[in-house]
Amino acid sequence: MAKPNILVVEDESIVAKDIQNSLKKLGYSVMGTIDNGEDALKLIDGSQPDIVLMDIMLKGAMSGIEAATLIKEKYDIPVIYLTAYADENTLNKAKITEPHGYIIKPFKEVDLHTAIEVAMYKHSKELEIKKERDMLYSLVENKNDKDVVFVKSNSRMVKIRTKDIYFVEALKDYVIINTVNARYTVLSTMKNIEQKLSSKDFIRVHRSFIVLIDKIVAIDHNVLLLEDDKKEIPIGGSYKDELVKSLNML
Repeated sequence: MAKPNILVVEDESIVAKDIQNSLKKLGYSVMGTIDNGEDALKLIDGSQPDIVLMDIMLKGAMSGIEAATLIKEKYDIPVIYLTAYADENTLNKAKITEPHGYIIKPFKEVDLHTAIEVAMYKHSKELEIKKERDMLYSLVENKNDKDVVFVKSNSRMVKIRTKDIYFVEALKDYVIINTVNARYTVLSTMKNIEQKLSSKDFIRVHRSFIVLIDKIVAIDHNVLLLEDDKKEIPIGGSYKDELVKSLNML
């Protein structure tokens, strides 16, 4: 794999030169060194680096945190903070931007090398996940067959008929699609899944659960039981009225 092209944004010229020399000794290509966020953004707009080493305190009106936020939003380039400021308030502001690394000055070359390699690996995996997610969304949104969704399983895209989905469960940043014979983990949100499934066939009964209405066999207070699967699903208080409306009650 080719070494990444790196932009250094550092307002102390001696430190910037030291970082540049360290990067070259480590075999990296240095795109340039800039002492302010405004010029860094202009340079990135014309020729994008693979990664940015960003000092938090910069010359000019824009801080390193503000510059990093714009770089992530507009260009999706990984940023590593390289700074002497490690107080709690600065860390809290910096971590909100979700940097790919954070190195405290003074640093060793091994720290610099490790942070860059980890950041590049992490970013490459993020791009893979994004590509897979976009592919999945494209397949799910296929207008030719609304009764089918595609999910990735063991590096393959597998077709699932929605009538075979018993329930969907939220798990942190993922959702688990449960059928009778298999479970599929998908990087998505419950809101997105809810929009993809037919509202006449599926209903959200809890912030963490969507179920196939046809598979509900019993409701006991705040719990419902699914046919065959025998799993007990909690019913959230704010979803109960809508669940009752969707059932053919006598």
